[in-house]
Amino acid sequence: MAQECPKIICSIPGPESRRIVAMDTQYLATGTKGSPVAVKWGKGVVFEDLDGNRFLDFTNGMVAGIGHGHPRVAKAIQEQAGKFLFFNGPDFYYEVQSQVAQALVRVTPGDHRKKVFLSNSGAEANEAAIKLARSATGRKQFIAFLGAFHGRTIGALSLTASKVVQRETFFPMMPGVTHLPFAYCYRCSYKQSYPSCDLWCAQILEDVYFKSVLPPEEVAALFMEPEQGEGGYVVPPSPFVQKIQQICQKYGILFVADEVQAGCGKTGKLFAIEHHAVVPDVLNLGKAIASGVPMGATIFRAELDFPKQGRHSNTYGGNPLAAVACLATLEAIQEEKLLENCQRMGQRFADGLRGLQQEFEEIGDVRGLGLMLAIELVEDRTSKEPARALRDRVIDACCSKGLLLLPCGMSSIRFTPAMVVNAEQIDTALGILRESIREARASA
Repeated sequence: MAQECPKIICSIPGPESRRIVAMDTQYLATGTKGSPVAVKWGKGVVFEDLDGNRFLDFTNGMVAGIGHGHPRVAKAIQEQAGKFLFFNGPDFYYEVQSQVAQALVRVTPGDHRKKVFLSNSGAEANEAAIKLARSATGRKQFIAFLGAFHGRTIGALSLTASKVVQRETFFPMMPGVTHLPFAYCYRCSYKQSYPSCDLWCAQILEDVYFKSVLPPEEVAALFMEPEQGEGGYVVPPSPFVQKIQQICQKYGILFVADEVQAGCGKTGKLFAIEHHAVVPDVLNLGKAIASGVPMGATIFRAELDFPKQGRHSNTYGGNPLAAVACLATLEAIQEEKLLENCQRMGQRFADGLRGLQQEFEEIGDVRGLGLMLAIELVEDRTSKEPARALRDRVIDACCSKGLLLLPCGMSSIRFTPAMVVNAEQIDTALGILRESIREARASA
């Protein structure tokens, strides 16, 4: 099918994209812009820019998890828009708000009684979890991990430790956050090897931190991404996650799973924490939960609920457009067997990336779960010196050939195609990546 293949008819960016980039630069605040392409339409994992260039989009699966323009989601939004666009859900009632909360309670891990706070983004979901943990425990301190990304609002940013640029100039942030090295086995902070390390990166919390700098009885919650996102698509060993949860349970610390980037099926399970056989006390969602309509959710043990009205609320959380989009997304994942496709295509893609690793010494590591995958580029495999410049050249070369990618971590490239991606598209992306690595390496 021609529409599924990249088609570049002019240089990137073309004249129309350059016009939009210039307008964006003039009027929008400085953010995190990447490749200079301006989208005209998108369908599945394919999009066309305003200049007529057609691309494979291996970035937006982290939000458009079931693909651009999914007809089930579009129909649900259109039907709801014909009824009412907004009603003050935090203060009054409408059915679809309750339905989406019920659906999230049913699909999230654990058979305990749960409740849901609906919001507008992953950062807001994490902010709600911070307040929930303080309210429920009476404690004020928190634990997070190096490499973590939990958002850019001040409370969430206090937990974030992915890149210095995200935190610089914003001090003071929320006090009382202690960061631990994550189980990043390719770059172990303790210069050990798994599994002979005996999970020191987990045990150090109890054996060192709790005995020297952090009173455990003052810690409200620990936040963890089951697969780190901005930190480099780092997947910790499951025994590490399980050990951390055991320590939390021992000291009455809430275990919060941040699934904002990893959740909603991208790892081959509906929630990434399921890969680790751990049931969190709180699970936070965003990004793909409503296929691109802004939405976040904090799902928590019912006994942690705020004890009185007014302690926490918002305006747009659970708005009807986001709610119906979320319900349609969950239905599509189940009825179209997208988790199964994610597993199959993820395995095909991972195998292809490992094949490229055998071909290119610069690929130091291949990692990830399902269709949430990454390669880490290095100067050489002995020193593991991050090859940031090479990484950026590879991404630019891929864009010029019709494959849209994003960076993450120190020198990694992330791959997050939507769960509707097919074998032909996976193989095409691998071919473009191979050609782009050769080109980027030659231009050094």
